[in-house]
Amino acid sequence: MSNSTWLSSYIDSPEKQRQLYRRTLIIVVISQIFGGAGLAAGITVGALLAQDMLGTDSFAGVPAALFTLGSAGAALLVGRLSQRFGRRFGLATGFLAGGVGAIGVVISAAINSILLLFVSLLVYGAGTATNLQARYAGTDLASSTQRATAISIAMVSTTFGAVTGPNLVDVMGQFAMSIGVRALSGPFILAAAAYILAGLVLLALLRPDPFIVAKAIADVEKADDRKRSDNHSTARASNKRGVVVGATVMVLTQIVMVALMTMTPVHMRHHGHGLQEVGMVIGFHIGAMYLPSLMTGILVDKIGRTAMAVASGATLLAAGVLAAVAPADSMLALTIALALLGLGWNFGLISGTALIIDATHPSTRAKTQGSVDVLIALSGASGGALSGMVVAHSSYTTLSLAGAVLSLLLIPVVVWSRSNQNHD
Repeated sequence: MSNSTWLSSYIDSPEKQRQLYRRTLIIVVISQIFGGAGLAAGITVGALLAQDMLGTDSFAGVPAALFTLGSAGAALLVGRLSQRFGRRFGLATGFLAGGVGAIGVVISAAINSILLLFVSLLVYGAGTATNLQARYAGTDLASSTQRATAISIAMVSTTFGAVTGPNLVDVMGQFAMSIGVRALSGPFILAAAAYILAGLVLLALLRPDPFIVAKAIADVEKADDRKRSDNHSTARASNKRGVVVGATVMVLTQIVMVALMTMTPVHMRHHGHGLQEVGMVIGFHIGAMYLPSLMTGILVDKIGRTAMAVASGATLLAAGVLAAVAPADSMLALTIALALLGLGWNFGLISGTALIIDATHPSTRAKTQGSVDVLIALSGASGGALSGMVVAHSSYTTLSLAGAVLSLLLIPVVVWSRSNQNHD
């Protein structure tokens, strides 16, 4: 069957589009389960591995900064590859690169090479970016009232791997020592296998490519869009505003989440908590980042993007304040604070992502999504790098309060977007 023939069969059949939409979601779910396990390693032990190899706390935020910086470059690349060749090729490339980076981290720990560690963490960041961008794949053929729910299905499936990963820290640490490398590099062995499997699943199964089909459908509809050209300039202005607001919501939530999440394991280790306790708190945090997604997606579709963006700001504020006042020896208080941090991020990411999808056209959508995810990654890199310095020169309490204050900025951004909508 020629390229144009199989595409026409989807363009002309809403039923085939619905079937492909459902099939795409299943494949994305499978890949995200593996991807989630790969994501968890760097979050859980990245800072501790750097602390161990460098012998100082001042640079404990560097791993988070490096793999989020690496994810910025990868987000741009994956977005461009997806725009040109489809989701299958773009996402598979990103996950496979993340797997190679994780292998590099293990080797760097074995030979005690700081330079290789830093380079490998940059490459490992490709997996983080791809894990995030995979949430878009399920939305390509979704209707406007299904988009947030489709995002949430992709994200909730990440939970299975992401929660399992931190709780395998001890097991993977023992395995790492049994093959003669540092215990803290163990989770990266799991990450390597998980990311490579995620990439192979997408490469083998994501056919036909949902983004290529969505672009073809959009091209057919272009003639109708031109007939409505009198509304085009207004729609375009509205689109720009939607992209700006969606990006701002996701950037602010990412800075606050990464900064606090990065330094919590270091803060806990300083106050006598073991690796298993650190893994449990981070496991709850990652669970809260992804597990509520299904409900969040329904709420974003039902009660609106802006209302959930405000809820994100309020939840992150509560997380920051609780982390600041929580006794360092209280596992319960730290677990609740980190769970709220994950939940606030979840609200912000899903509402912000839905705003971006609403505001873009398939002809530029993947490229725009990649560019926005670059900003998210860079903001995460900034949060990760600065968090270590803030704690080293002040305290974890100061960092938590700064995050709480920053989260409040979400509310005026949303008010501004609503006032402009009302004005229009």
